[in-house]
Amino acid sequence: MDDALQSLDVWTRSRKLAVAVYQNLAFCRDRGFKDQITRAAVSVPSNIAEGFERHSRKQFVNFLQIAKGSCAEVRTQLYIGEEIGFLGHEHARQLQAEALAISKMLQGLINRYKKATSA
Repeated sequence: MDDALQSLDVWTRSRKLAVAVYQNLAFCRDRGFKDQITRAAVSVPSNIAEGFERHSRKQFVNFLQIAKGSCAEVRTQLYIGEEIGFLGHEHARQLQAEALAISKMLQGLINRYKKATSA
């Protein structure tokens, strides 16, 4: 990976969130749920990376927005996973808080790059 991409805290944190989701659901027998949440979790850092590599502010913003949508999907599924007993309360709350923090970071980047694009 490019050093510049690795310096993006939001990419690093979202990658770690995806790993944590995989680890916390390693023994989940519901393949549909597990597949959906892990794909959404992996989508967040993947879209940040893809947009970053486009070397276009407009495209980067577009991919950041997609990543933010995937982050909302992960948060929703974390709540559902907690409610149906796939995730323990503490793990679920930690992951939900991290997903929310990442979403806020993504919105900050979106705002910054949109402002730079329109200037």
